[in-house]
Amino acid sequence: MTDSDRSDEPASMPEWYAPGLAFECTQCGNCCTGPTGFVWVSDEELRAIAAALGRPESEIERHFTRLLHGRRSLTEVPTQHGYDCVFLDRESQPGKALCRIYEARPMQCRTWPFWPENLRQGRDWQRAAQTCPGINQGPLIPIESIRIQRDATPR
Repeated sequence: MTDSDRSDEPASMPEWYAPGLAFECTQCGNCCTGPTGFVWVSDEELRAIAAALGRPESEIERHFTRLLHGRRSLTEVPTQHGYDCVFLDRESQPGKALCRIYEARPMQCRTWPFWPENLRQGRDWQRAAQTCPGINQGPLIPIESIRIQRDATPR
């Protein structure tokens, strides 16, 4: 995706979601599982994950990431739900799917569901809502916050 693909709207027109969008994480884990994919992780994010887990960065890189298209991605673990992120914890709190590195999670994770592909049109947002029960629930997120998250999403 190129920068010009980030919006279907000309710069002078407001985004369809200008009034804001409702979202509240339900800790369902659906955004952390599914078909095999990628969660891009930068060197800085690797360092933060290593610090959060109290383990050497080289160990995190070797055991929890893979090289894909010349970039680092977190690895996945096949489960009954699909391919879970290696840091998804479904055991410690029944009924919840928790991130073991929540405070150090990569930017791609931090910006869900405000990814450019979910914001192109209202139907893209509604498609994401089919698998994310937190979309259209909870507080209204203002357009300024949505734009910041949308533009920070790694591509």
